[in-house]
Amino acid sequence: MSRFWSEMARRTEPYVPGEQLNRMEIIKLNTNENPYPPAPGVTEAIRDAAENLRLYPSPTADSLREAIAETENLVPDQVFAANGSDEVLAFSFMAFFNPGKVIRFPDVSYSFYPVYSNLFGVPFEEVPLRADFTLDTEAFSEAEGGVILPNPNAPTGIYEPLDGIRSILEGNPDRVVIIDEAYIDFAGPSAAKLISEFDNLLVIRTTSKSRSLAGLRVGYALGQPELIEGLVRIKDSFNSYTTDRLAQAGAEAAFRNVDYFEETTGKIIAARDRSATHLAELGFTVLPSSANFLFCTHPEADAERLYTELKSRNILVRHFGKPRIKDYLRITVGTEEQMAKLFGALEDILNQN
Repeated sequence: MSRFWSEMARRTEPYVPGEQLNRMEIIKLNTNENPYPPAPGVTEAIRDAAENLRLYPSPTADSLREAIAETENLVPDQVFAANGSDEVLAFSFMAFFNPGKVIRFPDVSYSFYPVYSNLFGVPFEEVPLRADFTLDTEAFSEAEGGVILPNPNAPTGIYEPLDGIRSILEGNPDRVVIIDEAYIDFAGPSAAKLISEFDNLLVIRTTSKSRSLAGLRVGYALGQPELIEGLVRIKDSFNSYTTDRLAQAGAEAAFRNVDYFEETTGKIIAARDRSATHLAELGFTVLPSSANFLFCTHPEADAERLYTELKSRNILVRHFGKPRIKDYLRITVGTEEQMAKLFGALEDILNQN
């Protein structure tokens, strides 16, 4: 540990992303990327934008925010855009959560939440999920500092219906409730439908999953203008140009192509459901997923061993060594060819037991 580090650097335990092995033979089912390319028109929009790289991008990302607002039946003042949803999350912690006041999030959840809590000096309480990994919504009421949770949850993939989200909002009228919807496009209705009713609701989204733009890094938030203004204040005190010209152009083109978005998300949902059935036939218990991944466990096979054996066969999945979920694997839904190779490898490994 460097003697030159600040106290903030010393107390931080950085987030560990999924492995990125840049080899052509790798089947990458560990970071929930979309198996389909971006929408037609995205590459052309990026190429056109590149002609003006000598100029700064729009600090307010007006055209992108307008496209998002149209998609969500909102107005641009209810939309905030930044460099990936993780950056939006970081700005949100700074804008809405206060040091010394305890926030709540699930004990099985996105592992960036405790990282940001420690980084910004925000104490937290991890609320246990039920035995079936569903959300105990009553346990989130009257949180001292606010609430943040993913819906669908990560890494479980379980979706909490809007009635449950509503109860959490009603239980925290004077605190911000952040619903992290990275996977909502593969699930049920979005909490964005509740924005007009609740001034304490912030919805955070990403273009990395359903819009195939993980490499472009565009995230956004939806909420009433007062919350959006709070995010803008933090962003403009940090970096006015967090979303570059190419990212704004590519993301806007992706939002404009609604037909392609609906086609590819439909394909992934169908492949997810088929894959869940196939895993069950191999003896896995698969949690009900509303995301673009599956969370599963096998009663006769150690999850870490499965992860290692699959990696030796050039197939990457995600294994978390945390106590409640150490027996589970998280598997991204890939192409039919990728999933067929995964199932063949799993069958071979299980037959060796």
